[in-house]
Amino acid sequence: MYSFNNDYSEGAHPKILEAMINANLIQKTGYGLDDNCAGARALIRQEIGREDADVHFIVGGTQTNLITIGTALRPWQAVISTDKGHINVHETGAIEATGHKVIAMPCKDGKLTPAHIQKALDLHTDEHMVQPKMVYISNSTEIGTQYSKAELEALHHICRQKGLYLFLDGARMGAALTSSVNDLTLQDIARLTDVFYIGGTKGGALFGEALVICHQDLKPDFRFMVKQRGAMLAKGWLLGIQFEELFSNNLFHDLASHSNEMAAILRKGIEKCGYSFYSDSMTNQLFPIFPDQVIAKLEKDFLFSVQERIDDSHTAIRLVTSWATSEEACRRFVSLLETC
Repeated sequence: MYSFNNDYSEGAHPKILEAMINANLIQKTGYGLDDNCAGARALIRQEIGREDADVHFIVGGTQTNLITIGTALRPWQAVISTDKGHINVHETGAIEATGHKVIAMPCKDGKLTPAHIQKALDLHTDEHMVQPKMVYISNSTEIGTQYSKAELEALHHICRQKGLYLFLDGARMGAALTSSVNDLTLQDIARLTDVFYIGGTKGGALFGEALVICHQDLKPDFRFMVKQRGAMLAKGWLLGIQFEELFSNNLFHDLASHSNEMAAILRKGIEKCGYSFYSDSMTNQLFPIFPDQVIAKLEKDFLFSVQERIDDSHTAIRLVTSWATSEEACRRFVSLLETC
């Protein structure tokens, strides 16, 4: 049984594990104040072209979203997201548990537009309702689509115009940046958002996300919130080591490119067999629509998840490739599909 269920089924790239082993018996300062975290911060600041950015390393994506949104919002304020946004459907109400509402806007392609944001603002007009203050987007999105530079610039413009923070969830940032249709750079993202994070957990690290804060108002006392929310890792150098490796010798981009290349093999094979897709994804998440009898045959040899029931006899499934996905497994999937 081979898994296309997610992009964190494997551990970490060997270079990262080797670096962690080499540092294993070296005594370090705790709580992210070590030399490895300092080195990783410097590499990321160089990559994004922002020496003024604050960089924090946090273990997982849900913690990162929770802490960032909780820090940015006052008690009566809310965050705008797509209805498919991770904070809306995959975080067990973590944001709501802090007292902040997620304003979920229906978006077929998983992407917010200025029109969605304006509609959310128009629906929340006075002190009898929550006050929208932040816009949350993901790149790549929860259904594999991605923002173009023009789309992100448009979101940046309305957020500036309306006084909203723009927060980009980059759990699959690598997949978006190395997609064949991408026209964004990390420098663009640092310029156009107020806060974003670079995903390590789904990008070849054992665990970890690098949160980058660009807006001055979000920087003060951020470590207090990290600690209060239980996210300040005592052995913080384990995060620093991993991001030092990811941002050395282009490893972060190389691993993401491999993930997308493996997805491209699946995509081409599925298209050749005449099947369509639930979303127009050019990243490492694919959502093919198959007849139920085809799915029954495929799931005997492959693990994947169900995205949505399309009709009485067809279902969209989710296939996810990773930095460690083998070409042989992808071609084996396509070969089996051709016999169905």
